[in-house]
Formats: sequence, structure tokens, C-alpha cells
Amino acid sequence: MATAAASSRARCLLGFRRRAPLPPLPFPSPVTRAATRRRGVRMASSASAPPSTTIEVPGAAGPAVVVGAPGLPEADFRNAVDSALFKQWLSNLQSEKGVLTYGRLNLTRILIQGVDMFGKRVGFLKFKADIIDEETKTKVPGIVFARGPAVAVLILLESNGQTYAVLTEQVRVPVGKFLLELPAGMLDDEKGDFVGTAVREVEEETGIKLNLEDMVDLTALLDPATGGRMIPSPGGCDEEIGLFLYRGRVDEETIRSLQGKETGLRDHGELIKLRVVPYSQLWRSTADAKALCAIALYEMAKREGLLPSSSPPSANL
Repeated sequence: MATAAASSRARCLLGFRRRAPLPPLPFPSPVTRAATRRRGVRMASSASAPPSTTIEVPGAAGPAVVVGAPGLPEADFRNAVDSALFKQWLSNLQSEKGVLTYGRLNLTRILIQGVDMFGKRVGFLKFKADIIDEETKTKVPGIVFARGPAVAVLILLESNGQTYAVLTEQVRVPVGKFLLELPAGMLDDEKGDFVGTAVREVEEETGIKLNLEDMVDLTALLDPATGGRMIPSPGGCDEEIGLFLYRGRVDEETIRSLQGKETGLRDHGELIKLRVVPYSQLWRSTADAKALCAIALYEMAKREGLLPSSSPPSANL
């Protein structure tokens, strides 16, 4: 006991005292924050607001708000709003069968999520539209991948009594596979020149030079209410495709020279090989929706007698 008492007195003499807990530090005052910044420590601050604007859309109950996703550059946002892809989508809303035509649906907000530039123009555009059913006050699905119009050509070459289809074998990263497809491409201008684009794409992808007057627009044979285009994936994509037919005559040597020929714009990443398939086997040889739709249109047009009756011209290869 004496030893414990002596030890206690020693601690008091040395200044050891039990202290009450310290109160929590207050939030830094403006002066403290300024001093902290001067010492080179950056304080957290709120991020700048994403870009936004409002647009008047005929048929909507009021102006629609267009907002950029967090982190989307201002330049990309402006390119998206000014792009032909975005303007065409707005025009579709107000068309004869547009979703705003009948007054039940309303557009309130658009979120621009992503923009891919092809040079100086917008190539791909991803956005989300808030379309409200005014009767139930619920949203309808409104996620949009906009890539605009495109063309594809069913090339049929007659040789020694046999008809062949010319396909392209390409790397398709979105599905992770090599695919057999019809020669095809996107419209790269705002003029809507489907047939001219079809001819150019065929020459780029196959080396075959087609004459405009030899092209048959298969999708133009559809009822005008359809818009005269094939729409492959309307649940998520705005793409509409014009399907064309070309028929020509060639010799057997030409058919052999086309098989496996490497083509495409290599500097644009196009790694293309040509494949020549007997037309009778085409419908079983590819999963390409463009090819399968073109076959259906071609066969129905033949049955209805809607195709030119003259014999195919000699192909210019």
C-alpha cells in the first residue's frame, strides 16, 4: 500500500494528470479553408453542372429539357444536339405515325449519354428519352442508339446457268464473330442518297462497279406507310435500311476470282473477304438480317411480277 501511494505521488509530481476527452473539431471556417489552400491542400468542391438546354418539340405538352450525362464534354453535347441524327429522331416523333402525333404520349426530358465522332460529324449517338403515357403517367422504354440510315445490296451474278450471291466476310466486334453479310454501309451525308451510297459501298467492299440504272430498290416496293425502309431493331436502334438488288452476268473465271478476294478500306479498319455462295443456299448460309430480308423481298417481288423482265446485263468487274 505504501509503495502504491508513493507511486501515485510520483506521477503527480511529474505532471501526469487524467484529462477529459477533447471536444470534436469544428467544421473549418472560411479563414481556415483559405489558409489550408495556401498550404497547398485542395479542398473538395462540387463538380460543374452538366450541359443542358431546352427545345420546343411540336406535339409535346411543353419544352423538353436536354441534359448531358455527368462527364460528357460540352463540345460533344453541342455536336449531339445539332446533329442530323438527333434532328431526324425529333422529326420522326412528329411524323404521320410518330409517337407524339396522337396526344397520348409526351416528351419531357432527354439525357445525352454518349457521342462517337466520325471525323467532323456525329457517327453514333446514345441517349435516353423520357416519354410519358399521359393516361397512366408511366414511362415507355426510351433508350436510343442512333446511327441513322444505311443501305445493303443483294448482288446476284448469273454464270453458266447458275446464280450466285456475293457476300462479305467481316469482323463484327459487337457480336465477337466473323459474319457473312450483304455489302452494306451507312449514309455519310444528309442528302439521303440511298442508291448512290449503295453503289459506292459495293465498289468499296467488292470492287464491283454498278450502274445506277441497274439497281432495283426492293424496299421501295413496300407499302408507303412503312416508310419504304427495313427497320432491323426498333426496340433500341433508329437504323433504317434501304435494300437494293443488282443482277448481272459473268463468266466462271470471274466467279472464281471473286471467291476469297480481300477488299475494303484497310485504313478504316475494314478487313473484308468476299464469299460467293450459290443463291439457292444463301438463306441457310448467313444469319445477316439484311440478307434474309432481301431474299424475302426478292422472292415476293418475283412472285408478284414486280421486277424488270429483261435479262441481266454483263457485270462490270
